[in-house]
Amino acid sequence: MDVSPWPPELADHYRAQGLWRGETFDDMLRSRGGDPATGPRIAVVDAARRLTYADLDDRVSRLAAGLAALGIRPDDRVLLQIPNQVAFVEAVFAVFRVRAIPVFGLPAHREAELVGIARSACAVAIISPRAHEGFDHRALAEAVAAQVDSVEHLVDVDDLESLFAEPVDHGRADPSELAFLQLSGGSTGVPKLIPRTHDDYLYSVRRSNEICGVTADTVYLAALPVAHNFPMSSPGILGALSAGGTVALAASPTPSVAWELVERERVTMTGLVPPLARLWTETAERGAAFDISSLDTIQVGGARCPDELARRIGPALGVTLQQVFGMAEGLVCYTRLDDPIDEICTTQGRPMSDADQLRVVDEHGEPVDVGPGFLETQGPYTIRGYWAGAGKDSFAADGWYRTGDVVELNEYGNLVVRGRGGDRVNRGGEKVSAEQLEEQLLAHPGVWDAIVVAVPDPYLGERTCAYVIATDPAEPPSLAVIRRFVRDAGLAEWKLPDSVKVVEEFPETGVGKVSRKKLRAILAG
Repeated sequence: MDVSPWPPELADHYRAQGLWRGETFDDMLRSRGGDPATGPRIAVVDAARRLTYADLDDRVSRLAAGLAALGIRPDDRVLLQIPNQVAFVEAVFAVFRVRAIPVFGLPAHREAELVGIARSACAVAIISPRAHEGFDHRALAEAVAAQVDSVEHLVDVDDLESLFAEPVDHGRADPSELAFLQLSGGSTGVPKLIPRTHDDYLYSVRRSNEICGVTADTVYLAALPVAHNFPMSSPGILGALSAGGTVALAASPTPSVAWELVERERVTMTGLVPPLARLWTETAERGAAFDISSLDTIQVGGARCPDELARRIGPALGVTLQQVFGMAEGLVCYTRLDDPIDEICTTQGRPMSDADQLRVVDEHGEPVDVGPGFLETQGPYTIRGYWAGAGKDSFAADGWYRTGDVVELNEYGNLVVRGRGGDRVNRGGEKVSAEQLEEQLLAHPGVWDAIVVAVPDPYLGERTCAYVIATDPAEPPSLAVIRRFVRDAGLAEWKLPDSVKVVEEFPETGVGKVSRKKLRAILAG
């Protein structure tokens, strides 16, 4: 089903080693909800609701029956665009239970992204809120459905109980088959779809729990949008649920909102991207308005954490910092909780599994013995191909995944991430395709040509700067005009340019016509 399998010898090895255990996500929830010891424990909570494991299991069964009655069938793809709230967990596990396939969209995605995602997945349904943070998601879902023939059902996440029906037996999914589709953060405009199986993803969840010390006593705060791979599984909400712990879902990651939940629920662990880690650190250094002393571990990932910030996080917030480097396609690296402080603050960790394999190569694919190079990997939870055969150039001839990250290994085997080899901007953990944004800019009548580059930023890591040659140099379009135009084109807010610089011409290189990639490098310099 449009999934590239692991080579049989590797798959057999992973099963023989006990890495792939033949468990499904539905098995996991059923075992927790039906366990007399776990069932009464709080599974998930947000600002307004809380559910025990037994309650969650029951509601998932009733919602799954309702989705089946609506017409959702096994292997149907269901696009979810749900903010951080209890209903996210209910909807995801209900789709699992009916043996359909969740497709994880983000609340910030807009028409351009969602249409591409729904078409690629052949989604039959969209589950989203009526509105969120002042945006009309119902109108967005209707616009997507009008353009994607496969979409037949629009489900209001604010009124899931209206679908509840008497539970029925939906059968059991094959653990080795497709479980869900995630989105790549990749360098193309519309994200590629990442196929994950129950076997491979649940192994990554269990192993993350072992590395990160997640137990039934863990209270994990999902501060980032929970559909991202990082807050979902590293160890994320799935790690906490797998261990019988508690998931707390924050409507906003800002201290004024998230810290209230930390205090109320006695949160012990969370994950942040560097800009948020800086905000939390600086707020704490000025004096916290809430009691956040229950926090034991703060993970930072999604982009490289600056060394100076890494050294401030622990003292300011009274926590152990854990750096996380990984990708939705698979490989996850962690600094260990007992690593020396210099390793924690200056590296992005090492692979979590002994079965992870790494190699560092040059631009020709030849091994690099010393110094930085391009990272390639394979392992028991790293995909062998994208959905429907997309992005074939992201995989080497032998199936290893080409991450696109420039890294080097230190003497302890930890990775130090030096940057990206592709043309994208890592804006606070959200990836912006330079090519996609340039394409939108070039559609503006006032723009004759445009090059988008990353510029350093102390809070976001990188921001987008658009170098523009105006059609009429006497009346170049302003930043506000450009941002409104790109927003109206249906791009997510984080993809809008942060600054615009109008130039008369792009620089020459002395060798005549050059690629846009080289121009980006020159302008960024």
